[in-house]
Amino acid sequence: MTDLSKQDSHSLICHMNIVLEDGSTADSTKSSGKPSRLNIGDGSLSPAFEDELKDLKEGDKHTFTLAAKDAFGESNPDAIHYMDRSRFPADMKLEDGVIVSFAGPGGSEIPGIVRDTAGDSITVDLNHPLAGRTLTFELEVVSVITE
Repeated sequence: MTDLSKQDSHSLICHMNIVLEDGSTADSTKSSGKPSRLNIGDGSLSPAFEDELKDLKEGDKHTFTLAAKDAFGESNPDAIHYMDRSRFPADMKLEDGVIVSFAGPGGSEIPGIVRDTAGDSITVDLNHPLAGRTLTFELEVVSVITE
């Protein structure tokens, strides 16, 4: 029996703009000059995202819009935490929009965004900053890598 998912796995090296519903750009690889690598077939992308990418070739330009569940996922209320100010360094400036970093499993870092401060209570959102949003992706394929 042949594993078709392995046959279809490849990577795209592409420049990408991620555009919000209001037309503003949330992120762009062109500003850094470093294209992204998107791995198709390894489970790191949603099926809807992979469907948009699977037939692209070097030089292709493709624009598509995905609902939140197919992009960075829905916002998860369980990822919003209320923490006491004493858990942060005393000299850390804590205000809405500040990104703080927490130690994750295996030494990884988990970013969180301060959503609210009320006295000694700090609301931190550990959802991806683009979770819960419908997004438009503008891709330009630089190269295709087959493994």
